[in-house]
Amino acid sequence: MNKRELSLLLDLLRQPTAPFREQRVIDFVSAALRAGSVPFFIDPIGNIVVGCSSRKEYAQRVRMHTREPLRLYVAHMDHPGFHGVRWRGPDRLHVDWHGGAPLRHLAGAPVWVADNGGGVHSGKMQSARLTASGRTIQTAEIKLTLAKPRARAETLYGGFGFRAPVWQRGRTLYTKAADDLVGVYAIVATALDLYRKRKRAPFIGLLTRAEEVGFIGAIGHFELGWLRPAKRPVICISLETSRTLPGAVIGKGPVVRLGDRRTVFEPNALNVLTQLAQRLLPGRHQRRIMDGGTCEATAATVYGLTAIGLSVPLGNYHNQSFQGGPDSRGADGPAPEFVNLDDVEGMLTLCRGLLRPGLGWNAAWKVEQRAYQRRLRDSQRLLKSS
Repeated sequence: MNKRELSLLLDLLRQPTAPFREQRVIDFVSAALRAGSVPFFIDPIGNIVVGCSSRKEYAQRVRMHTREPLRLYVAHMDHPGFHGVRWRGPDRLHVDWHGGAPLRHLAGAPVWVADNGGGVHSGKMQSARLTASGRTIQTAEIKLTLAKPRARAETLYGGFGFRAPVWQRGRTLYTKAADDLVGVYAIVATALDLYRKRKRAPFIGLLTRAEEVGFIGAIGHFELGWLRPAKRPVICISLETSRTLPGAVIGKGPVVRLGDRRTVFEPNALNVLTQLAQRLLPGRHQRRIMDGGTCEATAATVYGLTAIGLSVPLGNYHNQSFQGGPDSRGADGPAPEFVNLDDVEGMLTLCRGLLRPGLGWNAAWKVEQRAYQRRLRDSQRLLKSS
């Protein structure tokens, strides 16, 4: 990762975001793509489609008669957070929570609050009520510090705050929201690299909204039906920042994701990805069913697409202090998410590698089949001896 790429990642991680409140990320990504002369457009759901300038160009790429699959990279622009509902007094904001959340040590926890005018304000969570299941926050009261935003309550949104939106210690990045802005970064950086080098590649990026509350952006895009007339194979590649689990360790490389909590992924395409990872990142990648949550590969599978996934292992998933560390408020309390830069670099390497032509998508198990045939030939004498 060069200085330009690292700067892009850090600036993206500074952007405020929450489910259905992704506009600052959309604005930032749009500016970066324009600066890099990367075509893009916004679909009717509000997702960013990267690598095509229009619905017409999208259709042309999907309907191209070729055996070379279209690689559809998918990542989401939101992170769990709250929406303002109403003011209660001059500096108290009642909020609804959307997505996963820490469950303990919430009273007095610092938060950030963003408004549509570009301002980001600070406050503290005064009280919170959990859902009936006890698995996340339902509502909370926020006390604003310093100047109160001059905005309607319903235009405000936010999340848990820490010493900074993002900071670095060695190869570790701590941030308010790595999930899934790291995946967004991987798609944007891949696109910028393609167009900087003027490479033609079977690539489309899809940056989605409101994944944290049920894949809303991805579902909306698939429901448009734009992929149904495809004359070529389509491989959906989910890029996620996923809760670290045994066998998927932070700092040991990106994870070839074999499945999520809901389903396993397509075995033929997974074998192509596995072989690529073995070539490009020998000893520096991992393979696991990342069942700490579900991802947009499941949504793609539901809509009949071939789906695989890549993950960067994530510490303190959804700002819940599983691993602790700086600014943690205690076990299961608010804490910054964190990732390792080597893992992010590895994901980027695999994103670029997956765009190579001739990866053998139509004969994913050819090497193994030859090995099996050789094994059978070598066993002929023993078979006949019985």
